[in-house]
Amino acid sequence: MRRYIRALLLCMVFAVFSGVYVYSRLLYSDVSVGGNGAKKVFSPPRVPGGRQGAADKTGPQSSHWYNRYIMRQRGQVEAVGGKPDPPMHLAVVACGERLEETLTMIKSAVLFSIKKLSLHIFAEDQLHASFMEALESWPDFIRSRFNYTVYSISFPSENAAEWKKLFKPCASQRLFLPLILKDVDSIVYVDSDILFLQPVDHLWAFLSRFNSSQLAAMAPEHEEPRIAWYSRFARHPFYGRTGINSGVMLMNMTRMRAMFFKNDMTAVGLRWEELLMPLLQKYKLNITWGDQDLLNIIFHHNPECLLEFPCQWNYRPDHCIYGSNCASAEEDGIYILHGNRGVYHDHKQPAFRAVYEAIRKYTFGADPMKSLLEPVEEELQRTTHTYCGKSYPLFTKRLAHSLANVNRKTSRGR
Repeated sequence: MRRYIRALLLCMVFAVFSGVYVYSRLLYSDVSVGGNGAKKVFSPPRVPGGRQGAADKTGPQSSHWYNRYIMRQRGQVEAVGGKPDPPMHLAVVACGERLEETLTMIKSAVLFSIKKLSLHIFAEDQLHASFMEALESWPDFIRSRFNYTVYSISFPSENAAEWKKLFKPCASQRLFLPLILKDVDSIVYVDSDILFLQPVDHLWAFLSRFNSSQLAAMAPEHEEPRIAWYSRFARHPFYGRTGINSGVMLMNMTRMRAMFFKNDMTAVGLRWEELLMPLLQKYKLNITWGDQDLLNIIFHHNPECLLEFPCQWNYRPDHCIYGSNCASAEEDGIYILHGNRGVYHDHKQPAFRAVYEAIRKYTFGADPMKSLLEPVEEELQRTTHTYCGKSYPLFTKRLAHSLANVNRKTSRGR
């Protein structure tokens, strides 16, 4: 009888060890992507109409590159050991020949930012692979500061062609961000010709200054009504005394989606998605600057919804081309440089071009003072024959402070 009991016990022990072995084989055949979450085979997430990170089929096909992407994603999750702080969201639209310009803007954003960035890049399909290859080639200590999604350009199907050709190609995409990014609460939208000269965090902080009715923030188009474009030439309603410039736009999109906007087409308020096409149909023969004009019309009728930030947050050639007329920049320096009118790529405003070229050529990890600040200061001193060049200390005042912080981070081991 005892022999039967011993045999039964041996069978039970063997069965337990066999079960443990089979379970361990099943467990380790998967790839862990998080220290605390479920373990699963890595599958890059999909976003409707977009490409997450660089894991789409149109991206680079190198297995080394792909494995590097997997390891980075795993490391980022494991490093925090739990739920990370929510990132700041930054959106940009790139069409035509805007690839390098957009990458330089992103470079300036991630170089200085403190909190992590989540980038939303809307681009023509032929640019997707180039964006992903460029961003994935950046060093890991920079890549750890941001994640990104590349989206296709998309407009409402019944009027897509009309929206796409409004003003510059694809520029009106920004109007539809609240409808496309439905799970994003707030976002900073910038044109591709923007350069951050200090952390995005400082602009993001304006969200905490919104009162209960404000849902967006922009800078004035001009400071002086006597020489401002809107006050002299506009054939449609516009915000305030000089209008607003939409090259830098901070949006609480949750509020935008919920708001019923006053308008001059109906006595009742209209939601954002109900408002855009009727506005275009009413004013398309009277608008010059496309989607920016539509935003001016909207906030003319809803001024309580807008927070105005100073011109140093959207400093353009208009602020210095005929003499300095941005008081906040004269006091504290330029926070965000906006190279509209193509001034980064011609020789009409060499001060703007000097800053752009210095950031474009800067190599991540190099001494920021010697490799970025000193070259740009030297080049700016050659531009004093222009009105903007005469104000060249404004271009480096904030930049020098930001680069000093980058230097401190580098010296602490990045």
